[in-house]
Amino acid sequence: MNRKDEHLLLAKAQQNEPKENDFDAVSFVHQSLVSISDDQIDLSTSILGLKLEVPFYINAMTGGSEKTKIFNQQLAMVAKATGLMMATGSVSAALKDPSVADSYTIVRETNPDGLILANMGAGRSATDAKKMIDLLQADAFQIHINVPQELVMPEGEHDFELWEDNIRTTIQAVDVPVIVKEVGFGMAHETIQKLIDLGVQAVDVSGRGGTSFTQIENSRRKHHELSYLDNWGQSTVISLLEAQPFVNDLTLLASGGIRNAFDIFKAISLGANAVGISGTLLNTLMSDGVDATIELVEDWKAQLRLLYALTGKATTKDVQKNQLIITGKPKEWAELRGIDLQKLAIR
Repeated sequence: MNRKDEHLLLAKAQQNEPKENDFDAVSFVHQSLVSISDDQIDLSTSILGLKLEVPFYINAMTGGSEKTKIFNQQLAMVAKATGLMMATGSVSAALKDPSVADSYTIVRETNPDGLILANMGAGRSATDAKKMIDLLQADAFQIHINVPQELVMPEGEHDFELWEDNIRTTIQAVDVPVIVKEVGFGMAHETIQKLIDLGVQAVDVSGRGGTSFTQIENSRRKHHELSYLDNWGQSTVISLLEAQPFVNDLTLLASGGIRNAFDIFKAISLGANAVGISGTLLNTLMSDGVDATIELVEDWKAQLRLLYALTGKATTKDVQKNQLIITGKPKEWAELRGIDLQKLAIR
């Protein structure tokens, strides 16, 4: 089976597995009086100059085969109908084998006026990035970093020496905004600082809680001997806590384990400018089809308006000032890492 097809099926299977989710450890300080009306609420946000109608988008998932072409086309149909920005999966496969390029270009063909992000791994060069951006006429670019996945993947990369230089030179070489993202293992304060030093201006912390790519790759190994790495990394909530010192200086994005509109709202309240969705949308698309996925997205938009009003916040920037109470494992982590949670509770 094509590796990309295998990833898709294994990711879908994970959606039915019960998982601990740190978003359940985030709650709000309720205020009984709010001064706001529905017509004041503005869900829009921006990412390095890109204007998004709503603070969530379709994150990188797939591409590279005939089957994934169908899903990319359907995801692009959802993006077009709902106005969501959409990222493709890694376009590296199209450079290796031009015969599968249409599994990515179908996104632009289906949604010619939409905001589209191309994606590649940090092991690829700035020259490759330019080719991918041109191929998709991409509005922005994602560079994903996925050391645990590569190490567990049977055919994965084990040489990461050039990754930092590739990130730096790609940012300098391309003329579209660049986002550096994890793939579900989260980020620590030290990683984010290092990325800023490389010239990165937008980071997707993409934490544990959603699709586990170590679990996917281990299931593809002959002896499945690395199952102890299934839950490697920091959760999205913990990663956003690690990112708190950079909230005002960095375009912060979040993804990983987003189940519903409330999780989106919590991620924004923790400082994210926008939130990427993968597994939940993929599961709905594969199970119920395009129309049901469009309906889900529109329902999330309506729920977000309700949540903005519930906390008396008119804009996405305002939501980032919500008072939060953090409990459970994220609290334990924060205490050991010297992260001041009281600032979030009384701001």
